[in-house]
Amino acid sequence: MRRRSAGQAMLTVFVGIVFAFLMLPLLVVFPISISSAAYLQFPPPGFSWQWYQRYLNDPGWIDATIRSVQAASLCTVLAMGLGVPLSFALVRSRRRWVRALDRLAAAPIIVPTIILSIALYGVFSRLQLIGAWYGVAVAHTVLALPFVVILTSAGLRTFDEAQEQAAAGLGASWFIAVWRITLPQLRPSLVSAAFLAFVSSFDELVLAMFLSGASMTLPKKMFDNIMMEVDPTIAAVSVLQILLVGVCLGLTALFGRGALATTISR
Repeated sequence: MRRRSAGQAMLTVFVGIVFAFLMLPLLVVFPISISSAAYLQFPPPGFSWQWYQRYLNDPGWIDATIRSVQAASLCTVLAMGLGVPLSFALVRSRRRWVRALDRLAAAPIIVPTIILSIALYGVFSRLQLIGAWYGVAVAHTVLALPFVVILTSAGLRTFDEAQEQAAAGLGASWFIAVWRITLPQLRPSLVSAAFLAFVSSFDELVLAMFLSGASMTLPKKMFDNIMMEVDPTIAAVSVLQILLVGVCLGLTALFGRGALATTISR
């Protein structure tokens, strides 16, 4: 018992050190975003909200943000619309080819993004989708789909299928049983998958560099800003991105926990 307690304590300390190391850059980014200096300087000589105002008053930054939100929203809808039915097929089917399809669905996580970007560029250039935000959203769906499939499949594997059979015995069709019985209990997995798909699309850079063209998304705009002009505006945008991801994670925990409590009470 003592060895086990000591091992757990060491693991806790190690995880805490790693987490602190990963969070340390935030101690630099947040102060720089409200710096009064005209360039990246730490510690800041003074405090000012000018870089947030510059971001809000710059049409280039706002257009890139709107374009990223549009692409991420469409990506989320497409990924959920394709990933949830695919998860049902992968978990419920007993056919031999399902295992191969499961591996294929996870391929975008395994294949390097740069290779996937080159392949999609060749396809999208023929379809004349280079520079279209909806083309970027379709490409992001390829990357977001494995996350939706993995999370939804995990929820389905822990779901008691006998509940659907009971609903069918009471006269409900398969669709009604899934809609009224299965999906509400899968809400934690579905909410987590949706937010993860949104965040993965909103923060994606490599695909956007190949496919967005002159119509830049926010990550590509940030990358170009670092290459051409280094000022604290990039820190302000980074802080807003961090806050957005934090809100998404918070909503995931909130809705997931509430759905789980509802499921247990039933």
